[in-house]
Amino acid sequence: MAEEVLSYNKKRKHTKGDRVFTICNTVYMVLFLLVTLYPVLNTLAISFNDATDSLRGGIYLWPREFTLYNYQTVLSQQNLVTGLWISVARTVLGTVLGLLVTALLAFMCSRPKYLLKKQMNLFWVITMYVGGGLIPVFLLFKGLQLTNSFWVYIIPGLTGAFNLLVIRSYMEGLPVSLEESAQLDGAGYMTIFARITLPLCTPVLATVALFIAVGHWNSWFDAMLYNRMSPQYTTLQYELMKLLSAVTTMNSSSGATIDSMKSSANAVTPTSVRSAASIITMVPIVCLYPFLQRYFVTGMTLGAVKE
Repeated sequence: MAEEVLSYNKKRKHTKGDRVFTICNTVYMVLFLLVTLYPVLNTLAISFNDATDSLRGGIYLWPREFTLYNYQTVLSQQNLVTGLWISVARTVLGTVLGLLVTALLAFMCSRPKYLLKKQMNLFWVITMYVGGGLIPVFLLFKGLQLTNSFWVYIIPGLTGAFNLLVIRSYMEGLPVSLEESAQLDGAGYMTIFARITLPLCTPVLATVALFIAVGHWNSWFDAMLYNRMSPQYTTLQYELMKLLSAVTTMNSSSGATIDSMKSSANAVTPTSVRSAASIITMVPIVCLYPFLQRYFVTGMTLGAVKE
């Protein structure tokens, strides 16, 4: 039997259709890789190139006039260190607490014997399409004394409907016999959740953790909206956004041209600041992604196969 399979595979490798598919697949993947990597490499090259020289254009994958002044300008921004610590704190704390609360709610909604299962699932789906609006939400947070506070980053984002439905779908695919066996041994629901369900849900938890972490790390609008008057709670993204806006406004109001900017030493442009800020904010996520990649691929295929 094994010889027949090997013989069949050997024949399949030499068919014309397989060779055409391999060539097309390789060309497509190479093109996809170039399209994906080029914007990142181009941004990296511009971030290390002289700002006024970048205005001439023609920079693709390598800086023409190497400089670190763009990064020095970004890193010398006032409150940047405070914003960095707040961003790290909200990303770590928000991801851990958000994942725990979302997993608990998903576990509850996935129990077959839960009486309000349909009602709760309908409630979460409705919240995906209907929001309260910006002003009502702001007034609600202000009434709850969440504005001018660090917890405005954490509490409202403890759970999200999309993440909850993804985890619930994964939990519903686990064998019911595992829970029944644990109950026969005297385990309660919390024991089943902590010792059986959570370890089996590692792929989906890692995927959702990446979603939550990226959302917290890239968020700046909530800092501007709720903590504008509290610089001790500013975030890294908000500080970089303020720097970019300041540079854009300064260049527009002064009417600076390329020649006039060349005469001033160490000038920066919105493009150079945006490129340096993009690289700085991208580094932590790029470092985190390889550790979650294998779980991320598994998590993204949830629900793809129905048996």
